[in-house]
Amino acid sequence: MQKYFGYIRVSTVKKGQLGVSLQEQRAAIEGYATRNGLSIVAWFEETETAAKQGRPVFGDMLARLEAGEALGVIIHKIDRSARNLRDWADLGELIDKGKDVHFTTESLDLHSRGGRLSADIQAVVAADFIRNLREETRKGFYGRLKQGLYPLPAPLGYLNHGRGKPKTIDPVAGPLVREAFERYATGRETLKSLRRAMKERGLQGRRGKAVSLNGLSTLLRNPFYAGIIRIHRTGETFKGVHEPLISVSTFDAVQAVLDGKCNTRAIKHDFLFRRLITCALCGRRVVGESQKGHIYYRCHTKECLTKTIREEAIDQAIRTRFAGLKLDDRFLQLLYDELERMEGRWREEHDARLETFRVSQRSVDDRLARLTDAYVDGALGKEPYEERRTQLIVQKTQLEEQMQKLPSDGKAVTDRVSSFLEQATSLHARYVSGNPYTRREVLKIATSNRWVKQKSVEIQLEKAFEEVEAAQKLVSSDPCPSIPRTLELFLGELIRNCGVMRR
Repeated sequence: MQKYFGYIRVSTVKKGQLGVSLQEQRAAIEGYATRNGLSIVAWFEETETAAKQGRPVFGDMLARLEAGEALGVIIHKIDRSARNLRDWADLGELIDKGKDVHFTTESLDLHSRGGRLSADIQAVVAADFIRNLREETRKGFYGRLKQGLYPLPAPLGYLNHGRGKPKTIDPVAGPLVREAFERYATGRETLKSLRRAMKERGLQGRRGKAVSLNGLSTLLRNPFYAGIIRIHRTGETFKGVHEPLISVSTFDAVQAVLDGKCNTRAIKHDFLFRRLITCALCGRRVVGESQKGHIYYRCHTKECLTKTIREEAIDQAIRTRFAGLKLDDRFLQLLYDELERMEGRWREEHDARLETFRVSQRSVDDRLARLTDAYVDGALGKEPYEERRTQLIVQKTQLEEQMQKLPSDGKAVTDRVSSFLEQATSLHARYVSGNPYTRREVLKIATSNRWVKQKSVEIQLEKAFEEVEAAQKLVSSDPCPSIPRTLELFLGELIRNCGVMRR
């Protein structure tokens, strides 16, 4: 019997299990060989796309055919052999040299002009199909990116929820990834020491093993954790709709350390309030020291009356101040209800003003139409027509500009205030339960100044947080003031201060 090769291919392992699988192709080729009295002396099985050149198994088969190890090859379909014209040309050269190529689903005589032309047309169609598929895939890929969705597998610290849905924070790995960023941002960790520390904390990769040094470096370079999607191959960036694990400032700090722009020398004692507390008398930073099992912060100015204060005293003062930020549940619900009413009021006002502008626009359009009719009918000369038309166009342009400057319907404002209220009420819990890096971050976000004066501690909150503290004191006072008046004053101040609050 005549000796032939059998070639079977699928694009991916998954496609080998579904659709026209490798087993089905093999069965079709064996049946074809039996019917035509041919013998399969070697099988070439490949899991590789035919759209690209350089398939190793396909190349090896062509080389062995040219070496004369078989009379030809049997393939299931033309698109199983090649979906790029270069590979089809290589196959065509073998046909020109007298090698037989058979396809189980097409009765083509490739040594005749008509059969060869028909096969060439099918090969061109297969190549065009791949080009079109690539273009449609690319459109879908970039369509999701423009929606803020990440169309690739979620990075460590996030979970996948299927196509068309944003990634969500992994409740186990997410906080550990955040801690890794916060630790490295301090400049007091090397990649090796951070890897050891995070391994002890339980941070693991997808396969349940500790994250490698290269993997940790890649993780720290990924802006996805700060809410930004970056496509590494093209360098393009998109704003993601997923919840960020870290702030942009933390991500930038980490990049500065990685790029060697920060001093990363080892620090023997990593004190909780290092470089965060100022002496109220001389204005200089107090310095942490460890003595007899306790940590003290000392002012090193000789003439200053502030000498030492224990870390526990500073910590307790911060806890007490943050405890005053948790709003009464009833008052908090009233705030959310009032915000909802305000948003509805703003939306009605916005829609009413927008409709007024649209009515004015339609009026101008009608006047332009009547003016044009008068000019066409000869009832109006060219000069007065152009003059009035110019006036109306200017008026229409002014209306469009005013519409663009129209204040929003208030949803962005209420969303920002609601998010801030949630942050403020959970601030104390985040500080108390957080690790040292989280507690430092909370302190930086919520406070503007932190002083010690001899043995006393003073914590100055950011303006928006001060409003929360003042509101809590009002609603808890006896007798309680007018709730509507309190709501009105508090939300007014909060809206003014929320937009400029430090992140």
